[in-house]
Amino acid sequence: MNPVHIAGTKGKGSTCAFISSILAQYLPSKRSIHAERLPSDVGLYTSPHLRFVRERIQINDHPISEALFAECFWELWDRLEATSSPAGHADPRGIGDKPVYFHYLTLMALHCYLKEKAGTAVIECGIGGEYDTTNILVNPLTTGITSLGIDHESLLGDTLESIAWHKGGIFKRGVPAFTVPQADKALQVLRARADERGTDLHVIDEHQAMSHVKLGLQGDFQKINASLAVAVCASHLSRLGYTGVPNARDPASALPSEFVHGLETARLGGRCDVRPDAKTAGLTWYIDGGHTQESIELAGRWFAIATSHHGDATPNRILIFNQQKRDAASLARRLHATLASAMHERLPFQHAIFCPNTTYKSSGYKADLVSINTNKEDVSSLRVQKELAETYDRLDPEAQVHVLGTIEEAVAKARELADGQTTEVLVTGSLHLVGGLIEVLESEAEAEKSQGRDHS
Repeated sequence: MNPVHIAGTKGKGSTCAFISSILAQYLPSKRSIHAERLPSDVGLYTSPHLRFVRERIQINDHPISEALFAECFWELWDRLEATSSPAGHADPRGIGDKPVYFHYLTLMALHCYLKEKAGTAVIECGIGGEYDTTNILVNPLTTGITSLGIDHESLLGDTLESIAWHKGGIFKRGVPAFTVPQADKALQVLRARADERGTDLHVIDEHQAMSHVKLGLQGDFQKINASLAVAVCASHLSRLGYTGVPNARDPASALPSEFVHGLETARLGGRCDVRPDAKTAGLTWYIDGGHTQESIELAGRWFAIATSHHGDATPNRILIFNQQKRDAASLARRLHATLASAMHERLPFQHAIFCPNTTYKSSGYKADLVSINTNKEDVSSLRVQKELAETYDRLDPEAQVHVLGTIEEAVAKARELADGQTTEVLVTGSLHLVGGLIEVLESEAEAEKSQGRDHS
């Protein structure tokens, strides 16, 4: 499968999206010395999904079909069933000794790419690297590590050095390894890990082309992710026998049109995602998931820049937020400080809406959006959301704070609060929140299209 393996804390998904988009410009061509025997499809395995689980397993930047998903699911299930011990397995459809959710999907993605004869599989680590499920890849063609930060402390440790050690676990002997500028203490660990594994680590600075290429993913911070993607793709394509690709280690090398087109057409839902509302004139959704304080700060900076075109006019600004963590009060304080600083405004929002990740009022979660990593009692009582609201109200008494039970109700409330004004809504925090909001918006659009077809 000629895998590309990417780890990191921030920007993993964006970097993988850039890589997949660039490679898609090349693999269908015949310019490689191995072209006659090189399959052309590009697989992309990322997590989490936003609307439906098939988003995790993509081919040529499109989720695999429901039919292929079901086919691969049951082929893997039946193979695991055939090799399991018969004792205690009276139900052939029982869970038994099957791998847990992420492990199963990783095996399923690899099975799917082998089955569909993908020419390259771009694989994003789940958590960490050394012990991540995706690290069963023993011989990738290229590896990369995005920006590092503190995340998943219970699994990876609470220091940059510990996190760097885990991420560096994807390095393999003789396989080119790339990263972006890191804190000195993190970079020292990454270099030591590269030495242990018998490979050279190359630190990639921002490519000069980023000053004029209009990236498909918004946000200034995407420039370093795109630069890492350029280096990874240049190395990868060179190893596959392609010529005319840029120098992977030279940030001043000219980018071929294929690289530029790949960077400009890359897409990743829920990351710096701007959507005019289909039902309420003047309302615009600014959607950017952030599960770490660093990510939320970047979301705030992006929102500030993206909405800075009003001059002296002051639009109506609404925040929709959730992180289903138990230290809600502390999180709310840091959230407000982060957004106020990033937006250079003491009181950045007129309204703040806090809701759990429950999608719909009547039916609860869409099946693909159920998260088992939450406390059901906390969700049903809205404990976390009430604490967030109380804390935010003390921080910004001029803002109107709202606690709602579902994402669907939060969308409706934002539309109600818009009231004909120019309104900008920042949706950030949990990717489950982001996915649920996109599900509500896109389901509405799909329903309207369906009604239109019925009328015609």
